[in-house]
Amino acid sequence: MFTKVFQKPTQQSPEGSLISPDFNPRVVLHYGIPSTASILALDPIQSLLAIGTLDGRIKVIGAHNVEGFLISPKQLPFKNLEFLQNQGFLASVSSDNEIQVWDLENRILTSTLQWESNITAFSVIDGSSYMYIGSEHGIAYVLKYDAENGKIIQLPYYVTTNVIADAAGMSLPDHLSVVGVLHQPCSQGNRMLIAYENGLIILWDASQDRAVLVRGSKDLQLMDETVVDCVKGTKNELRDSLPSDHKEMEKEISSLCWASEDGSILAVGYVDGDIMFWDLSDHTSSRNQIAKNVVKLQLSSGNRRLPVIVLHWSGCRSHNHHGGQLFVYGGDQIGSEEVLTVLSLEWSQGIKSLKCISRIDLTLNGLFADMILLPNAGPVDSKETMLLMLTNPGQLHVYDDASLSASVSQQKKTPISATQYNMIIPTIEPNMTVSKLVLLQREGDSSRALSKIASAQKLDEAHSPTGGTKWPLTGGVPSRFNAEDYQVERVYVSGYQDGSVCIWDVTYPIPSHINTIGPEVKDTKVAGETASVSALDFCTSSLKLAIGDQCGVIRLSELKGSGDEKNLYCVTETGNQVYSVQQGDVPNRISLFSIVNSPICTLQFANSSNRLAVGFESGQVAMLDISAFSVLFLMDVESTTSSPVNSLHVRSISDTNSLIENPKNSQSTTPEAYEKEVVFIMTRNAHIIVRDSTTGNLIKDGDCTTEVLDEKNSLNSPHISEAKNEHTQANTHSRSNQLEVEPVPSTRGGSFGLKNITILLCCEDAVHLYSLNSVMKGEYDSIQKVDLVKPCCWTTMLKKDEKEAGLVLLYQTGVIEIRSLPNLEVLVESSLMSLLRWNFKTNMDKTICSSDHGQIALVNGCELAFVSLLAQENDFRIPDSLPCLHDTVIAAAADAAYSLSTSQKEAESTGIIGNIVKNLKKEKGEDNVDLTQVHKNNFAHLDSLFSSPPFLKPFTTAEDDQEILELNLDDIVIDEPVHVSSSSQKIKNEKKDKGTERERLFDGATTDSKPKSRTPEEIRAKYRKAGDASEAASLARDKLVQRQEKLERLSQSTEELKSGSENFASMAKELAKSMENRKWWHI
Repeated sequence: MFTKVFQKPTQQSPEGSLISPDFNPRVVLHYGIPSTASILALDPIQSLLAIGTLDGRIKVIGAHNVEGFLISPKQLPFKNLEFLQNQGFLASVSSDNEIQVWDLENRILTSTLQWESNITAFSVIDGSSYMYIGSEHGIAYVLKYDAENGKIIQLPYYVTTNVIADAAGMSLPDHLSVVGVLHQPCSQGNRMLIAYENGLIILWDASQDRAVLVRGSKDLQLMDETVVDCVKGTKNELRDSLPSDHKEMEKEISSLCWASEDGSILAVGYVDGDIMFWDLSDHTSSRNQIAKNVVKLQLSSGNRRLPVIVLHWSGCRSHNHHGGQLFVYGGDQIGSEEVLTVLSLEWSQGIKSLKCISRIDLTLNGLFADMILLPNAGPVDSKETMLLMLTNPGQLHVYDDASLSASVSQQKKTPISATQYNMIIPTIEPNMTVSKLVLLQREGDSSRALSKIASAQKLDEAHSPTGGTKWPLTGGVPSRFNAEDYQVERVYVSGYQDGSVCIWDVTYPIPSHINTIGPEVKDTKVAGETASVSALDFCTSSLKLAIGDQCGVIRLSELKGSGDEKNLYCVTETGNQVYSVQQGDVPNRISLFSIVNSPICTLQFANSSNRLAVGFESGQVAMLDISAFSVLFLMDVESTTSSPVNSLHVRSISDTNSLIENPKNSQSTTPEAYEKEVVFIMTRNAHIIVRDSTTGNLIKDGDCTTEVLDEKNSLNSPHISEAKNEHTQANTHSRSNQLEVEPVPSTRGGSFGLKNITILLCCEDAVHLYSLNSVMKGEYDSIQKVDLVKPCCWTTMLKKDEKEAGLVLLYQTGVIEIRSLPNLEVLVESSLMSLLRWNFKTNMDKTICSSDHGQIALVNGCELAFVSLLAQENDFRIPDSLPCLHDTVIAAAADAAYSLSTSQKEAESTGIIGNIVKNLKKEKGEDNVDLTQVHKNNFAHLDSLFSSPPFLKPFTTAEDDQEILELNLDDIVIDEPVHVSSSSQKIKNEKKDKGTERERLFDGATTDSKPKSRTPEEIRAKYRKAGDASEAASLARDKLVQRQEKLERLSQSTEELKSGSENFASMAKELAKSMENRKWWHI
């Protein structure tokens, strides 16, 4: 049960109320890897890792503390995930075949394209914005992302099975799915490799519109085949060892990858567990020679093996590109232990000499999800590779080359040391049990003190040596802020199962560690020191932290206390003890209280943090005097029952009518009224008691038991709010009640007492609004009541203009509901599923904490998220303070490096004209070249290459004996000797050349010549077609259309040549003008 105590409003204040437009529930920060992670993608240039999930979320991870969180509109798994490398975009394919492109710099979904058929293969041309798609109908498509317009464009180019069948001279079934489509390295996007489910492999050249290589299952139906047994590391020649019926079966492809940097070797995994290494360097091999260009690998000698699901290759330059490591998931015996196999292979004398040097089986830490290889920044000749392995639920491990090499000689399944991705704020190992979100006033004493502590901690961490493997990713740009103006404004305190407590600065999206309080102190023995933390409270004025655990031990720490304090005060049931501790063993000053052997449910500072109220699971409540290291009182809340204390709150109340007994015990008085601190206590069975905070005496008859709010309606919402906009969390049982007290500004010039206080009770099935007088008299007449249709488990309050204005309810179904006060009307509804794709789990409410500004911190397994409810709230300074996920400096440097390497290759073909043009651009102030455009120019030819389908392009193959004469300035050779001839001879040669070109174009025909008669045999031989007349006429008509297109192209080339000559003449004139005023020594 949630109980809120505040002053009864005297009148409605519309300016302080909340309305629907004031709310905009959204996720502002997210940390950790989702438990539903299933697929990985890597940008090696930007050094970024993307993790796709089964529920439509994407996590982007870069350098330490650089994270991004993207949520798809559809809650569907991702089938494919690829970076548009070095461009700041991420492409994904959902299970409903929607292609999405994400803008990483702005963290938004920029374009979508719904595909009509099932997408079975997807890849991106490295370093470009072009994408390949393979469909279930056997068609390979080409897409392009237009960054300027933010749209995905489907290009006209596509390759069908009919085109491949005609080009390869073979028949293919109508329904044949594409299982893989890859860009061949070192082909500038001209060639793509298409793999079909029946084992057929096609290397397609888009510049020639033909299949340059065809491999398939029929090529494996040979009498002799070479099998490399990777179990023993031997190579065997198997001669006719397979049954003939088995040889005729098609081998279904399940995975493939390139096994060489130049795209000459292809590794293919099959459903039956085999792995084939195909040598694709020789395109003209006959079928008998193909046997020398393929080698089979077997991870197990058994007949029943797992499919080869994942294949990745890491080349080794020390072997002169003839070796490396093959990472395999699958292919082992069915029923064997799930492992990831790493094979070290080498073929120095051709693919037929392939041998397995070593084998490593990595034991998985969980269920395998995906893996990817990260090139390590090292010497060029070594090129070490790091393995990033994703396992469920949400675990990411990094294996470096050193850890893999250390296990090479063992040749067995063995655990290998790996670096695990650690969250910025840990939530598991040990598990987080309680948390608290605290707001600090900027420019306040506490904020300045914590800022100094945080700065010192950052300096110590920067200079402290770090052991083990460093986190390999370095991508992204951390957010920058002015260190001089920096102030701690928000603190997150987390308690753990091992008894430790961590304090974090969460002013900005990247949290920083302030301090850690361990569970033990040297040279002291107090029972239960290492027990799980169950309650926390933090005082912002004194920076005191109270920690309660399951064994009833209370630890107090003062973060800004005197560093010279060397005594530890321990207060137990038997007496007080003082221990001398060494400097540095504790954060500052610490005192321990162990007075009741019962779990602590709730803690609350009082009297300017000089006192601490404690509620126990045993139904007792205590008031501790921190300054005097003593116990003011310890008593049972009720004499008849021992119901656990669910929540409590301490506040000062002044009463002009002297409703409080014994005014002489009051802590302070004013000229107008007595003022006294009282404790509001609520037990789990819905009993409310009000006691004096000094003596523990009852304030009137507080044993008020409600008949409406019984135990079955109680609420597990241990959320307590203090007068300084802070919240604590108590770890209680599933049946619990809560008391929350917050002051509301009274009418000007007046004071208020108990009669003006209103109580808000939130149960599992209802919300009640009572006056405190009614509750204490036992009448329980509701001012307002709302029945809830769903069981509620956690609640908190929202403020507007420092006044309570809204109530937030979290239901066990994950629904979040915001209601108005005091009318309790529903304003906004949302859910954990729509915001975070989370389902509510047991005990999740114990780690939920919030602030009055509408910020809620939630923990779910290995995930931590901050949700903001108010539309105008932006305390985290989003998006300015977020780390950037695309480094433009690295992108420009990579493009410049590529441009430099390309220009060095083309330096020999660049003449004096090119240098003149460059100099003219510099004189015009165009020397500041946009390096981002260089990257686009590297693949500029692909626009024209994929501008039309292959069957609509002009034929340039050997079947068409007609050639198009294309004139180009680059074809003019000026280095040959020039022969001087007479003008008449020159005219005669020109006429001869023109006649030759015309004869070549029209097959020797002239304007006045008659058509040459041909026999049917000559026509069939010419057009290679035999059949009826209609088919021949159709083919002739197509040829005429093609010839007309060629003529138009020739005319267009002539116009382009004319335009180019005019441009050259204009440029020469401009050069002459610029050189007129120059002296000879300036040239």
